[in-house]
Amino acid sequence: MEYSHEIIRPNEDIPFKLFVFEGSDGNYIRQKHWHRSIEIFALFEGKLTFFINEQEYPLRPGEFMVVNSNEVHSIFAPEANKTIVLQIPLSTFENYYTDERFIYFSRSSRHQDEEVMKLIGDMFRTYTEKGCGYELKVQSQFYMLVYLLVTKYRQTEVSPEVVRLGKKLNRLSAITDYMKKNYSRDLSLETLAKTFGYSPTYLSRMFRKYALTNYKTYLDGIRLEHAVELLERTDQSIGEIALQCGFPNSKAFSRAFKEKYGMLPSGFRRGEGCE
Repeated sequence: MEYSHEIIRPNEDIPFKLFVFEGSDGNYIRQKHWHRSIEIFALFEGKLTFFINEQEYPLRPGEFMVVNSNEVHSIFAPEANKTIVLQIPLSTFENYYTDERFIYFSRSSRHQDEEVMKLIGDMFRTYTEKGCGYELKVQSQFYMLVYLLVTKYRQTEVSPEVVRLGKKLNRLSAITDYMKKNYSRDLSLETLAKTFGYSPTYLSRMFRKYALTNYKTYLDGIRLEHAVELLERTDQSIGEIALQCGFPNSKAFSRAFKEKYGMLPSGFRRGEGCE
């Protein structure tokens, strides 16, 4: 399983991101990834299953899931669901960091669920209705939610291993951000290592240990995401898409595509189901 680093950007009119979960139609898997922001999934209908640092967390209606900064996680949505997602920039909590410049929220303190769920539901209604002064109202609701997080869910004692892993993934994020911006170029392990001042051996070990994948698999995953979009939205040939996405040729592209999706790019474009 490859991991990817996700970049979170706030909505334009509010200092956080609030939206309907992209897997609300069901039959959805979000592969393992991580980001610096704090993420909250509030489930109102249906069911979701989270996998965070290899642990499984099933979610039922009326419950929410907090995903901490730099926690590797994936999501399985087997059926249609009603889920609101809130992504909060980490800097929101900077006055509540530990001495390690770190903050961590517990998933075991459930007694505030009803109040948190109501706040998120109210925030979403306020934001989507966009009545007069909605920006002020939704931010007042947001800061009440932040208050509950720091007073009821924040853990002041976090294991050194959790802090260390967070810092390592934070360092790796700078590298994966660079890869996402330059995926179409020749990005050999040696070139990337030199750019960031590491030896190729050390950088390779970072990917295996903290992203649980190898460098090439991760890079191919970035390129394939862009290739899928081009297959769906353009009439470009397979060879053109391969080169545009950074693959040396169509054969290498087809091999990587089949390995990840269980079918060839041509079959995907024809609408054939995955194996």
